[in-house]
Amino acid sequence: MKHKRGFNPLERMAAHRKALHRNMVTSLFKYERIRTTKAKALEIRRSAEKLITRAKIDSVHNRRIVSGRLFDEGIVAKLFTDIAPRMTERPGGYTRILKLGERAGDAAEIVILELVDYKLKIEETPDKQAKKAAKKEKVQTGTTG
Repeated sequence: MKHKRGFNPLERMAAHRKALHRNMVTSLFKYERIRTTKAKALEIRRSAEKLITRAKIDSVHNRRIVSGRLFDEGIVAKLFTDIAPRMTERPGGYTRILKLGERAGDAAEIVILELVDYKLKIEETPDKQAKKAAKKEKVQTGTTG
């Protein structure tokens, strides 16, 4: 039973677990979307949401607390200037978990952990549109080349 367990230790020693949290939260804020296992995502989500809540109020005290939990000062700046202002209207729930399925090697459940306002960048350039139209035209006329 899971009574009175505060967190998932992820079968790691304390120093390793702390480093894992710092690395993965830093990557989440850097790329705004990461692919990981479900167990790690559920734990990283807790850490990330606490840091975003802290970053919504930009003060020296909050910046020092957040920078103590992240590796990169550039990511701390991005969190306070870019990510947290986008989340000011939200009372919580800054991340989402999308299930992908099971990993082939060990059947671990793989998920995508992303910020809620993440927009997938699918670019359809005019060149690609022109190539598609030309290819479709060739198929209709029956010419090759």
